Amino acid sequence: MSYAIKDSYPLFVAGKDVTGKAESIPIENPATGEIVAQCHAASAEQVDEAVKIGQKTFEEGVWSKQAPADRAAVLSEIARLFTAKVKDLALLETLQTGRPLREMTTQLGRLGEWFLYFGALARTEEGSCQPVRGNLLNFVKREPLGVVALISSFNHPLLISIKKLAPALAAGNSVVLKPSELAPLTVLELGKICQAAGLPDGVLSILPGGVTTGSALVSHSLVKKVDLTGGTATGRAIGSVVGQGLKSYTAELGGKAPILVFSDVDLSLAVNGVAFASFIASGQTCVAGTRIIIHSSIFSSFVKALTEKCASIERRIGSPLSKDSMMGPLISARQLGVVEALVGDAKDKGAQILCGGQRMTGASPVDAANLDNGYFYPPTLITGSEAVKATDLRIWKEEAFGPVLVLVPFETEEEAIALANDSEYGLGAGIWTRNGAQAIRVADRLDAGIIWTNTHHRNDPSSPWGGFKSSGVGRENGHEAYHSYTQSKSVIMNYGTEEENRVLDDWFREEDREVRYG
Repeated sequence: MSYAIKDSYPLFVAGKDVTGKAESIPIENPATGEIVAQCHAASAEQVDEAVKIGQKTFEEGVWSKQAPADRAAVLSEIARLFTAKVKDLALLETLQTGRPLREMTTQLGRLGEWFLYFGALARTEEGSCQPVRGNLLNFVKREPLGVVALISSFNHPLLISIKKLAPALAAGNSVVLKPSELAPLTVLELGKICQAAGLPDGVLSILPGGVTTGSALVSHSLVKKVDLTGGTATGRAIGSVVGQGLKSYTAELGGKAPILVFSDVDLSLAVNGVAFASFIASGQTCVAGTRIIIHSSIFSSFVKALTEKCASIERRIGSPLSKDSMMGPLISARQLGVVEALVGDAKDKGAQILCGGQRMTGASPVDAANLDNGYFYPPTLITGSEAVKATDLRIWKEEAFGPVLVLVPFETEEEAIALANDSEYGLGAGIWTRNGAQAIRVADRLDAGIIWTNTHHRNDPSSPWGGFKSSGVGRENGHEAYHSYTQSKSVIMNYGTEEENRVLDDWFREEDREVRYG
């Protein structure tokens, strides 16, 4: 399979390819270590220019004042054109992220739904009329914010960008989107799709870059909202800037998702579910199941079955372009180093490494691909020992962003909940049980914004997505996301007669009689 990948990818500014003025970014294939393309990066001056173009376009009203039904029609066309290019986009995603082609093709096949859903919200949005005292009519309408800044991450370049872009455009905003510097190529292609679908030039600019680009964007005085997916430390730093600028803020940040496995489960279903929750995207998702909390009565049998599943996955790790490859590499040498450091800490403290635990090299067992230059790491299971409790390990607390799980047993429901909530994060969580009442009871007490029962990673444009505690603020998806890209305007009209108003509204009257206040 081949793809006509370009040698160089320019910025996308208001419908035009523009040469970046910052140092270009080499885009590495994490499966091979090869540089597949150079991507231009935006300077602070180019960020300023793109934001000002977006503001001018917003004020002109070619998109912001367009009828919602017309905006919805463009979003529907974006969905159609995007879906037609899924195969090419999936291949490009694989080349820049290392995610298996089968995985990316499946994921991208659903992304058109976000444009369709938010287009439908725009088309069907209704204002409200508030009950107020007196001869007054108070109607409320929602209007777009202006220029919004979207910052997406490397692990799902298109999914995360589209989750932000679709509601922002549906609401009528101008958008400046900064993709991750590790995986910007498909997002740049998305800009071309939006333009071809009829999105007016000036509404959308896509500016790859690093810290300089991001800092210039989130601190710009004309930006009215920042929507970030990234690490918690980054989220706090950007949140400080956003607060100084009195901007709106949505942030989907780190996670350390627990999965609670109760004694009544079907063992094979629960093991398959945990494997999917934990090893999809090589564990590089904020909602990946990383702390597996298992009832003591089934702990040994569950661990045995999960270890066998991990061995099966490891035997089928190879080139991401192979249809038989089940799991790809980590995104970069830096990320591999993070995982190795956390696993190394567990080893040094005497934890049990049940499987995995070291970088994969040599020929792939599935397709003989050379793994030496990629950042491949196998599914890894860690549990406590006589030397150390699993809950005292750094990897119990810290986000590894890799395919490494910590397994701990529990005795009671109360203990399982306490273990699950033993984290500064609160993004995702999973529950495996046949007992419906237990599932509802436990879900009610978990500190997480997204909780799955007998499944994981399920996502829909209508389902609110976001976290508690240090996992972020605000929500993606659903009505909440759409409304977060708007502001309400309250319009109050006096429909009383002139005679009534002469009597009731002369506050500075000379005679002593009733008059309206408020």
